[in-house]
Order: sequence, then C-alpha cells, then structure tokens
Amino acid sequence: MKHLLSTTVNGEQVQEAVSPRTSLADFLRGDMGLTGTHLGCEMGACGACLVLMDGAPVHACLVLAVQAEGCTVETIEGLTETGAAADLQARFHDRNALQCGYCTNGMLMSAQALLAANPDPSRDEIRDALSGNYCRCTGYEAIVDAIAATASDRAGRSEPKTEAAQ
Repeated sequence: MKHLLSTTVNGEQVQEAVSPRTSLADFLRGDMGLTGTHLGCEMGACGACLVLMDGAPVHACLVLAVQAEGCTVETIEGLTETGAAADLQARFHDRNALQCGYCTNGMLMSAQALLAANPDPSRDEIRDALSGNYCRCTGYEAIVDAIAATASDRAGRSEPKTEAAQ
C-alpha cells in the first residue's frame, strides 16, 4: 500500500505515492531524479546522502520518505540551482577540497547548514559539523580550509580565522 507524500523539494511542491519503506534517498534519486544525493554506506555513517530537511542536515538513507511529509527538503541540486552555495562550491574548488567528488555533495550540505546556523565558526566547530561525513581522498584539511574561507568571505574578512586566532 502506498502513501501519498506531500512535501517541498528544492522549492517545488511535490505529491507522490510512495511505499512506506522507501528511504528519502531512494525517493529523491529514483522518483525525483535528483542523483546528487549519493548512496554510500546506507547506514548513516558516511554522509554522502546528506540533504537538508527543514534546514537541518539529515542522512537521507536513514529517513523514510514518508517522514518528509509537510517538510521542506533541499538537495545539492536545489542549492546549486538557487546559487545559495555557489561561493562554498567555488571555495571547495579553489582549495582542492574535492578529489573523487563522491562525498562532496554531503560535505557541501553539512557546510551550508553550519554556515546558516553559525556564520563565523571556528575550525573546531567546522570539524565537528563534518563529523557525520566521511572522505577517503582529501584528508579533510582542504575541506575545513574551504569552509573557513567561505565564512571569512561572507563576513567580509580577507583571511580565514587561524587556529591561533580562535
């Protein structure tokens, strides 16, 4: 038996019949065609599937689609389309904070949520916000640098805060 899901995805009102056991990740990828939500571990450990649900990052592999009833869901495609994360994406590129790219979308979602809640995070706060994301390629420092640089840009500072300045 299917459930009629009413939710907003990337600013678009969506009504779709979904199985009660369908994950939000499978719904976004399969039904909506939003393949930027990557499936990695499917246990909520890697962060590749992170999306924003009512502004908070959630592991879409662990959330059932029916749990998004009445919620606003944002994916990397939505952030890209609106330009909301363009500066963050540019800094990831500038700082070489992406290599294979598999984790990048989840990292960007975590970073966007962090900067929305805390526009001037310390490097430790950035690391804490990324604790739900796993990357095998970058060693994380370039990612932390990119997020810190974006925070500085948004605050109008020319240089990111350093470890000593915190």
